[in-house]
Amino acid sequence: MTRYRVVLEYDGTGLIGWQENRQGPSVQSVMKDALEKFCGVRPDVVAAGRTDAGVHAVAMTAHFDLPDGRDADTVMRALNFYLTEKPVSVLSCEIAADDFHARFDCTARHYEYIVLNRAAAPVLRAGRVWWVPRKLNVAAMRRAAAKLLGNHDFTSFRATQCQAKSPVKTLDVCRITRRGDEIVFTFAARSFLHHMVRNIVGTLVEIGLGRPYDIDEIFAAKNRSSSGPTAPAAGLYFIGADYSTDGAARCGAHDRTGK
Repeated sequence: MTRYRVVLEYDGTGLIGWQENRQGPSVQSVMKDALEKFCGVRPDVVAAGRTDAGVHAVAMTAHFDLPDGRDADTVMRALNFYLTEKPVSVLSCEIAADDFHARFDCTARHYEYIVLNRAAAPVLRAGRVWWVPRKLNVAAMRRAAAKLLGNHDFTSFRATQCQAKSPVKTLDVCRITRRGDEIVFTFAARSFLHHMVRNIVGTLVEIGLGRPYDIDEIFAAKNRSSSGPTAPAAGLYFIGADYSTDGAARCGAHDRTGK
């Protein structure tokens, strides 16, 4: 068997998320279908992150194993042929070390969340941003975001159905920038809790609207009800995964994939 490392782009609109199940089409099932059409086998496809329904990816790293004898370029071209008219595209493909693991070897995951902050509703960007028509106070959101950096118990920003063993995470990047009429929230961490990014964005937007949320009090409460609403999935993008130097060297891969 040969292990392949791929980088995927996908539009999560209409998909149930990464994970395959019987409730509808997923990124994983779309990839498995394409692989089965290509080579007659349906291998497991493992991703750096399991995105939720409606969440997009600019550069999602994944891996799978196929019978020997297929070069990476052939695999990439074949997959994109069978993915035609599907909301998933293979941006790159390479042969990886047998022990490379897209999920467990990942040292950092990067996300962006895009808020469209203008009076007019989106047309061309519908389904790809969260439209907030009221003007947001970016300075207030940045002050709150600074308190989220570092190692904390993120219980208050954790989905009730989250299955992570510990709510303690280290948030390495929490940055807010303005890009025309868009406000972009950028996050990076080794790992995230379920809905952690969307719950943080929902809380920061509430602060930007002048609502009296205090990050220190939210952390202390350790209760999901103490923070703001969950931001819609449409504005969230997985933009890249980092791997250690050793892992990158043995896979022949770049360290950073971004937007």
